[in-house]
Amino acid sequence: MTSNAAAPTRIVDGVELPAAGAWKIDPGHAEVGFMGRHFMLTKVRGRFTGVDATVYIGERPEDSKVTAEIDMASVDSGDKTRDDHLRSGDFFDVESHPKGVFTSTAVSWNGKAGKLTGDLTIKGVTRSVTLDVDYLGYARDPWNNDRTVFSARGKINREDWGLTWNMALETGGILVSKEIELSLEIEAIREV
Repeated sequence: MTSNAAAPTRIVDGVELPAAGAWKIDPGHAEVGFMGRHFMLTKVRGRFTGVDATVYIGERPEDSKVTAEIDMASVDSGDKTRDDHLRSGDFFDVESHPKGVFTSTAVSWNGKAGKLTGDLTIKGVTRSVTLDVDYLGYARDPWNNDRTVFSARGKINREDWGLTWNMALETGGILVSKEIELSLEIEAIREV
């Protein structure tokens, strides 16, 4: 393994990865999204626009850590009525629980891909979540900021966090799926 503190990337086991240190998520270039099914058929997507997170890249990739705080009221699914319902006590209860928090507990890494496991707290309930992560690359923006880009995905059962509101359908099944797919597209700026 080689490392150059001034360089924004380094070679680890023959693979170019971001330099060790803190990388702050750029909320204007981050997509923290989710997808559930309505009537068990239609995909309904949403995202959180208020995210404050830092990726701490370790000298050894498996020593990396992620901390994130999510403004739960920033949920945006493209429909005001649905978003207001998601903010209500039936789902996120943002009056009593305005923030969601993610803190990583373990990272495994192989080349440009890995698994990130951490504790996700929503509505006062904390459960473990594992995401599949891909490192997509590095770029320097026109303002001389070093940026690194990651993509992540995973699945959760929303009921594990007490998000149990639902309605039975006459034809069988339920209105809102229990399984939720998580999808993250993250740009992070190197802190110096």
